Amino acid sequence: MTPRTEHRPQMSVEEFEELERHAPEMVRLEFINGKVAVKPMPDGNHSEIVAWLQMLCMQHRPDLWLYAERGLKTEDYRKGRARADGVLVPRGAFKGHGEWSAPDSALMAVEVTSWDSDAAQRDRVDKPDGYAAAGIPVYLLVDRDDCTVTVFTEPKDGRYRQQVNSAFGAPVKLPSPVDITLDTEPLKELAD
Repeated sequence: MTPRTEHRPQMSVEEFEELERHAPEMVRLEFINGKVAVKPMPDGNHSEIVAWLQMLCMQHRPDLWLYAERGLKTEDYRKGRARADGVLVPRGAFKGHGEWSAPDSALMAVEVTSWDSDAAQRDRVDKPDGYAAAGIPVYLLVDRDDCTVTVFTEPKDGRYRQQVNSAFGAPVKLPSPVDITLDTEPLKELAD
């Protein structure tokens, strides 16, 4: 006898957005690769890293703003929904937007790894692919597991073509259109 496999229809973006609207405030949902994912709440060091990046962006590029926890339409044809730890855009770019914004004005998406079992797949594979497919020029991954900062650039055909990995403490160049060099020494004390 052949085992019977159950076929489940994939959730639509509209169904996900309805589900997300009714989720409790302490639950943050994302829709990545056609699947609903619960994004963990950030710990204190995670929040400090995002605040540190906001401060550096304001100092070096006052014409831009790094918005924390911003919902973006990602993946091919914008069928994904990712809640980025940070999105760098020109000031006012999200004015009048709802919960999920088109990535057209995004210059950089930022993720800081969390201490959950899905972080490796989500932040290192799924999100870079989704952000690249959405055409976001730079993806910055602050990886607390291995104390590195990875800069992904040159999105093409749903993948970033360039990837530069640096240890915490090394200077990290964020290329055009961001044009900032990060002194990542402060990340050493925020790795835990």
